[in-house]
Amino acid sequence: MTISRRALLGTAAGAAICAVGARLVSPALADAAAYPNRPVKWIVPYAAGGATDVLSRLVCQYLSEKLGQSFVVENKPGAGSTIGTQAVINSPADGYTLLLTSTANAINASFDRALPFDFAKSITPVAGIARIPLVLVINNDIPATNVAEFIAYAKAHPGKISVGSSGIGTSLHLSGELFKSMAGIEMVHVPYRGSAPGLTDLMSGQIQAMFDNVTSSFALAQAGKIRALGVTSRERSAVLPEVPPIGDSLTGYDTSSFYGVGAPQGTPQPIVDLLNREINAALDEPAIKQRIADLGAIALHGDARQFGAMLAAETESWRKIVEGSGVHKEG
Repeated sequence: MTISRRALLGTAAGAAICAVGARLVSPALADAAAYPNRPVKWIVPYAAGGATDVLSRLVCQYLSEKLGQSFVVENKPGAGSTIGTQAVINSPADGYTLLLTSTANAINASFDRALPFDFAKSITPVAGIARIPLVLVINNDIPATNVAEFIAYAKAHPGKISVGSSGIGTSLHLSGELFKSMAGIEMVHVPYRGSAPGLTDLMSGQIQAMFDNVTSSFALAQAGKIRALGVTSRERSAVLPEVPPIGDSLTGYDTSSFYGVGAPQGTPQPIVDLLNREINAALDEPAIKQRIADLGAIALHGDARQFGAMLAAETESWRKIVEGSGVHKEG
């Protein structure tokens, strides 16, 4: 069979175009298809310990076993999650550096006026992990057994109640500010470096009230060492089923802490989709599901787009609370 010169030229040109196209697109596609082919860093922007570590290690262990590469938790605390978040933003957008995102990222967008990045434009949402309600707990000597009685007591003793939190600008602090505003009461905020010292002072009577994650408070409440008056979520908590939502007394009151996963902006979509799919699968594993429930947390299922929409909604919700409280970090 004789092949014409025109056909040969056409075939050669087509091959050349395919070769050029392959050189242009194949590295990214090949990298995404082979992902992961080396260990992945999972940055937790907090000190080791607590719910952030537990949730991260649960998911990382599952991903390591399922995807055949180590997902390594690395703690980078400081500046209210800013240091760890910045480290991820500055990393290559290749899926090998991930961020444990949290309520702090949503809050800092409006709370920290000197924030060196725009979180929404710098981090690609990957997947949600869990939401953890907060709880209003008080010292046992305060004569109140529910939210309404506590509000009445606070109004009768303006400025005499000290309310603790895990630090200025945290979800615990701002949940307290929202509570004060909606209840029309005065309380003195006492920030601590984490929940543990605040709970110690609450039990001893150094402070009279505290907003805390149910994860670190429910055991003390169940043991009768402190009194839980109300959870901050719209629904009751599985670990404190007898404690009603604060919203039952203050209509519209609703806050909680959330945790998820993000990656540097520009991370290939196939990698984002793979991680999202496997993280959702992890949340359905019976052992992981039970551990999350034991923490008083609620698993967050959904695709990356849904998690991104949740992040945007949380950021707007906390912006309103920050502006209403007048509390800002100036630099």
